[in-house]
Amino acid sequence: MSASSRASAPPRVLTVAGSDSGGGAGIQADLKTMLALGVHGMSVLTAVTAQNSLGVQGAWELPVEAVRAQYRSVVDDIGVDAVKTGMLSSAELVETVAELIGGTAVPSVVDPVGVSKHGDSLLAASALDSVRTKLLPVATVATPNLDEVAQLTGVEVESEDGMRRAAAAVLAYGPTWVLIKGGHLGGDAVDFLTDGSEEIWLRAPRFDNRHTHGTGCTLASAIASGLAKGQSVPEAVTAAKEYVTGAIAAGFALGGGIGPVDHGWRFGTGGA
Repeated sequence: MSASSRASAPPRVLTVAGSDSGGGAGIQADLKTMLALGVHGMSVLTAVTAQNSLGVQGAWELPVEAVRAQYRSVVDDIGVDAVKTGMLSSAELVETVAELIGGTAVPSVVDPVGVSKHGDSLLAASALDSVRTKLLPVATVATPNLDEVAQLTGVEVESEDGMRRAAAAVLAYGPTWVLIKGGHLGGDAVDFLTDGSEEIWLRAPRFDNRHTHGTGCTLASAIASGLAKGQSVPEAVTAAKEYVTGAIAAGFALGGGIGPVDHGWRFGTGGA
C-alpha cells in the first residue's frame, strides 16, 4: 500500500497511568475509552496493580527511568495531541511526569488519583505536595473528585454550594481549568467546570447501578480525547460527561464486587 493511499492517522492521546489487571480502570479503561471515541491511544505504564472487583490486592511502582523512557519513546517518534495522567503513586514519579508534560506543548488532563473505588489508597501522602506544586500547574484540566479535593486542599464539600469554593482552592495551584466531580453527593450527578471566570454546571441523572469502577479514568480519558480532536475545554468536558453517563448506565456485574462501566455502550458491547 502506498503512503498516499493509507488512511490518515487519528488524533493521538497518551495516558500516563497504572494498570488495572481487572480491566475496569487505569490504563485499560483509558485505552478502551480512546478506542470508543475514535482516537489512537498510547500508554506509559507507571505501576502494576493486582486488582479485581473487590479491591486492590497489591501495587508495584515502575522505576522513574522506565516511565521517562516510555514517554520519550512514544512522544519523540509518534507524537501526541493530548496527554492524560492517572495513578502516580510517589513524589518522584509525580515530579518526573510533571516535567515531561510541561515540556510537551499539548493539552493535558490531570486526574489526581488518590483513592480507588474500593477505598484503597493509591497515592503516598508525601506525593500530595508534588501534585499541588508540580503537576497541577501544568494541567489544562484537573478532574478531582470530592475526596481528592479534600486531600489536596482541605476543603470538604457537602453540597453543590461548596463546589465553587473547592474549584477556587484547586485553581489556586495553577491548572487552567478544573472540573469538580460531584458524584459523591446525593441527588443528580453534578459536576462543576470553571477556569475562574466561565462556569458550567453539568448535570446527569443518577442511576441505581453500583457497577461504576473506572468512572474517573474514563471521564479524564474522554476529555483528553476531545481535546486531541481540537474541541475546546467546555466542548470536550460536555461530550465526555455524556459518554461516561452512558457508560455508567450500562455498567455491569463482574466478579464478586463492584463491576466496571461499559466503555463500549454505544456499540452494544460489554454487559448489555
